Amino acid sequence: MPVTSVVKDPEALTMTVVADFAASRARLWEAYTDPRQIEKFWGPPQWPATFLRHDVFPGGRSHYVMTGPDGTVSGGYWEFLSVDPGRRFEVRDGFADAEGNENEAMPSMHMVFEFEDTEGGSRLTTVTRFGSAEQLEQLLEMGMEQGMKAAMGQIDDVLADLTSFAASRPAESQILNDTQVRISRVIRGSVEQVWRAHHDPELMKRWMLGPDGWTMPVCEVADAVGESYRYEWAPDGGGEGFGFVGEVLEIDPPRRVVTTEQMIGLDGDPAVNELTFLPSGDHTLLILVVTYPSREVRDMVLGTGMVGGMETSYARLEAEVLGG
Repeated sequence: MPVTSVVKDPEALTMTVVADFAASRARLWEAYTDPRQIEKFWGPPQWPATFLRHDVFPGGRSHYVMTGPDGTVSGGYWEFLSVDPGRRFEVRDGFADAEGNENEAMPSMHMVFEFEDTEGGSRLTTVTRFGSAEQLEQLLEMGMEQGMKAAMGQIDDVLADLTSFAASRPAESQILNDTQVRISRVIRGSVEQVWRAHHDPELMKRWMLGPDGWTMPVCEVADAVGESYRYEWAPDGGGEGFGFVGEVLEIDPPRRVVTTEQMIGLDGDPAVNELTFLPSGDHTLLILVVTYPSREVRDMVLGTGMVGGMETSYARLEAEVLGG
């Protein structure tokens, strides 16, 4: 069990949990800041978590849901107040509905996560500050302390897994729920470089091509909320092409952009793409969460081989644009 001490201070309205790990501080930080990894231990074993969003930067937000053995779903959020990469982050933690909206009927907490080196590996100190003595008592009665201990008891297996999240792995998809899919890829380049490669038309035309044999004759980029984009591809030598249009809903360069996406010529509601760029050492962890109008549309799109085409593009991005 990694937890070495739990100290509750009713006067200061705090609970401090200290846990020690054999892994390095950098590896521990990675486990907490990569949504693919934190969801493997954040929920207690009987209540596994799924992170639908995990923006580890000041002003960013996380949204997760935990599913109980009977199918009951409990949601939560983190609002990132400060981030010192590799060493510390500070959040407002609370309960949320299925869409990630705060449940104001329930208390929120202030949490600080401190990561430090030790002789044997690393240490995580988590300080939770409650709004009142009543809140502290209420959340402890709900099993917060036991839940944190149970969650941390699962971290060692994640830290020991050095292959599932390696930079050498291709783009991978994970179905999050009936309408959402998460696609992940570590790109060999800085966040600023990878962001620019996704927003510079001349660079995009060099790598965002999917399988060999295609060109991108139309690349109209949108850089502000409310602006529209248009991308079109055509096969070498002529023939029928395809394309997408959409609108920017949110943008926070160089970390996050949310857009709609509609295939040209098709009716129906658009998909929503949430694209996040997070530092991962010297590389960038690219996370794309796509929300489709229905389960049927989700399955149809995945069945086209979309993820394989994305991997071909990302490999081209590293080799031909970023020089990886």
